[in-house]
Amino acid sequence: MDKLTQVKTILKKYNQEHLLYFYDELSDEHKDMLLNQILNINFDEIISLYQNSLEPSHLDINTVSPLEHLEKNKFSFDELNKYIMIGEKKIKSGFLAVVTMAGGQGSRLGYKGPKGTYELSFDSDHIKKSLFQIMCEDIKRANQKYNIVIPWYIMTSQENHIATEEYFKLHDFFGYPKDKIKFFIQENLPLIDVNGKLILQEIYQIKSASNGNGNVFKSMKNNGIIQDLENNNIKWISFGGIDNVLLKNVDPLFIGLADEKNYEIASKSIFKRRPLEKTAVYCRKSGKPSILDYDDIDINLSVSRYEDGTYKYREANILSHLMTLNAVKKASNYSLSYHRAFKKNAFVNDEGMKQVPDKPNSYKFENFIFDIFSYFDDMLLLRVNEDEEFAPIKDFTGIYNPDTAKEKYEKYWSINKTDS
Repeated sequence: MDKLTQVKTILKKYNQEHLLYFYDELSDEHKDMLLNQILNINFDEIISLYQNSLEPSHLDINTVSPLEHLEKNKFSFDELNKYIMIGEKKIKSGFLAVVTMAGGQGSRLGYKGPKGTYELSFDSDHIKKSLFQIMCEDIKRANQKYNIVIPWYIMTSQENHIATEEYFKLHDFFGYPKDKIKFFIQENLPLIDVNGKLILQEIYQIKSASNGNGNVFKSMKNNGIIQDLENNNIKWISFGGIDNVLLKNVDPLFIGLADEKNYEIASKSIFKRRPLEKTAVYCRKSGKPSILDYDDIDINLSVSRYEDGTYKYREANILSHLMTLNAVKKASNYSLSYHRAFKKNAFVNDEGMKQVPDKPNSYKFENFIFDIFSYFDDMLLLRVNEDEEFAPIKDFTGIYNPDTAKEKYEKYWSINKTDS
């Protein structure tokens, strides 16, 4: 059976024949590109994800309980020093690596290119810095302080991998030792419309997108990153997203707490100030660490407190995690559940023209890194100060916009100049 016949058989089985509507108009190169892409798609997976996502999900509230947390601002001076010293010893011993999840594009910011290349203009220094440069400077400060070079692993996507590598080369890796930075590509999945049809990005290409930050573990395994961590005698891995300009990639207190208290995984949180804000919070489900999605939070849950007045369900996720290498190896063997997002995506219509919708038209399926928590019995949760550690850039219209992030960044560093 030749390749075209094989593809036609697959598409007929899954009712996706429209993907070949423009096949006869394509060059030989584009024909081969499209056929190969179709042959590499797991149609059973994407169709099952679509069909299963149409079923309403119901949270059994009886399975939900609070996840205990510590608060950084409640530690005494001696306690802080104790855990910081433990963490600094681990860092100085070369036991820490950093993983930055940077597979996204800057489209929500009206920016073409990898999100990590998006630049902020800082009034205080009269210069522009990209998110990658800001992240790099954070890790370099730790390198200088502890007289080490921390291995830095950057997860890209198929969409932005080449552009990200070229950007680092263009800027000479921002002075970071090149052999200590490794890029690896996460997996992706096709997008699917409301009728269960895959959509075309071009008449010769199916539109796909990276499948979420929860894919980081499998991608690390498949790209040899876990083996590299073992070769470098790494014990702890710090995970964070590219868009938080106040992210502390190297935090001795965080490491010291997790190590001393024998946790395999740890996360940071901030206090959720508005009870019904659309932000997921930490909890336990059936006794295991988990996340409570904002759609499942009612006012009764959000205002419930312990006897000492502490809120039970107000610890919001900021995508700042810490895991042992053994925990990462364990995580890489699990297939996490997928979450569905309804998005606006340009597509090729029946006339072969690119069309930009004015409202969401397709579904994207993603793994989330926090779903790995439920495979562990317990975890450390540390509440930190939002003004010191959380200034993400999501879009122009929401509360997490570039201007707000820039303002918080400049304010923080005007106070903490001695750390720079």
